[in-house]
Amino acid sequence: MASVQITRTYPTTPEHVWQLWTTPEGIVSWWSPDGFTVEVGKLDLRPGGDLIYTMTATAPEQIAFMESHGMPLNTESRKTFVEVSEPGRLSYTSLADFIPGVDPYDFLTVVELQPVEDGVRVTMTADAMHDEEWTQRLAAGRANELDNLGRVIDAGVRA
Repeated sequence: MASVQITRTYPTTPEHVWQLWTTPEGIVSWWSPDGFTVEVGKLDLRPGGDLIYTMTATAPEQIAFMESHGMPLNTESRKTFVEVSEPGRLSYTSLADFIPGVDPYDFLTVVELQPVEDGVRVTMTADAMHDEEWTQRLAAGRANELDNLGRVIDAGVRA
C-alpha cells in the first residue's frame, strides 16, 4: 500500500474545519481515536513548527491492547508542519517512535479542505507505514478520527 487516503464531507465551512484542526481547543475536541484522550503541549502553526501532544489510552479495551503489545498507555507524539495554507491545505510529518522493535521514522500526512455545494470535502492522504498491519491500523485510526471530527461539527462545536 503506497498511501492511505480518506475523504469525508461535512456540512460546514473550510474555515471551521481549519480551526478545529489547527487550535489546541479544536484538536482536543476530536483528534484522539475512540478510547483515548489527547492533551496539546505545544502548537507552533507554521512550516517547520511542531505540534506536540500526549495521547492516553483511557478505555479498558485500548488499555488492554496497549499493554498486550508492550506499548505505554501515554504516548507523546510530534508532528512537524510542512505546509500551512489556511484554510485549504495542511501537511505535516509524524514521528513514529512508539512501535516496539521498529526504528523511529517520519511519515507525511496531507490534508486538503475543498469547498463543495453541501459543505467542505476533507481529503486526508498519509504515507504508508513500515508494514501492512501498521498501515491498516493507521487507516482505521484516521478514519475514526475523521468520524469524530464529523460528530464535533454536527454538535456545533467551535474552536
